[in-house]
Amino acid sequence: MTNAIVAEGLKRNFGTNTALDGLDLTVREGTVLGLLGPNGSGKTTTVRVLSTLLRPDSGRATVAGLDVQTDAVKLRRKIGLSGQYAAVDEDLTARENLRMVGRLYHLGASVSNKRADELLERFDLTESADRQVKGYSGGMRRRVDLACSVVSKPEVLFLDEPTTGLDVRSRMAMWEVIAELVRGGTTLLLTTQYLEEADQLADRITVMDHGRVIAEGTPDELKDRVGGERLEITVGSRSDATHARTVLREIAQGEITVDEENDRVIVPVTDGPAALVNSIRVLDRSNVRLVGTTLRRPSMDEVFLALTDNSRPADAAGVPDARAKERIK
Repeated sequence: MTNAIVAEGLKRNFGTNTALDGLDLTVREGTVLGLLGPNGSGKTTTVRVLSTLLRPDSGRATVAGLDVQTDAVKLRRKIGLSGQYAAVDEDLTARENLRMVGRLYHLGASVSNKRADELLERFDLTESADRQVKGYSGGMRRRVDLACSVVSKPEVLFLDEPTTGLDVRSRMAMWEVIAELVRGGTTLLLTTQYLEEADQLADRITVMDHGRVIAEGTPDELKDRVGGERLEITVGSRSDATHARTVLREIAQGEITVDEENDRVIVPVTDGPAALVNSIRVLDRSNVRLVGTTLRRPSMDEVFLALTDNSRPADAAGVPDARAKERIK
């Protein structure tokens, strides 16, 4: 399997602010890379550089075998991009937007019309195809925008937070569309604020902070890196939750957290089944009202928080601690 995206030592500054600080990145052909990181970590700058919208100060990158700087014009015919905000003409209908994009790609009138009809059906927009986009809901606009990004059947697709602001139903519908594109052979680089989205869609995940890669691997590899399992214990009241947090310290293998809204205590453990039995015994001895228990692996939210928290310590130059840069191969 060949690499669809390769970035080596990318740097980009905006005045005194460093957005990319020697970024290295590789995405295999026909796979999904989830690019995660805190706000300001450099995710959108990375997408803009790789999609030829922004020139790096140094370093090099290739996408679909073409250099993003010297072959930018050729490369734009091979890629698609959907940014953080739906970039569609609100005064046009969905059908007109799609036909216009087809003509901009020099597909010709008949091919553009046929492609528009295909995508309207694929993205469940047929019934509203001839209404102006200004009357669409946010989820419908995002679907039009994503449809526009794949009119040319791109080899590589960049999606920068494609489901931000959508409700759960619309987000899940978008996931299905994205998964279908990947099954069709498209390589996808996805940035997202929703950690479960990366867990659901990505073959591999890269975590960025301070313009650098601080961790990378499959979702399972990153969960293994954080380690252990999580014991979720639901109790009868907020006071029970506070008491449970105290008495369960003897079995915890890390910091215990309390979800006060749901009267739930989350305990990191190593030997899950044994810890589950011990926790029930401890709570029974302490007269804590037990409602339910669940044993699970770390969530991507917990992985993200652990990895980015570890990357925060810095020396006087603002460079993350070297230990945080260890990668999972």
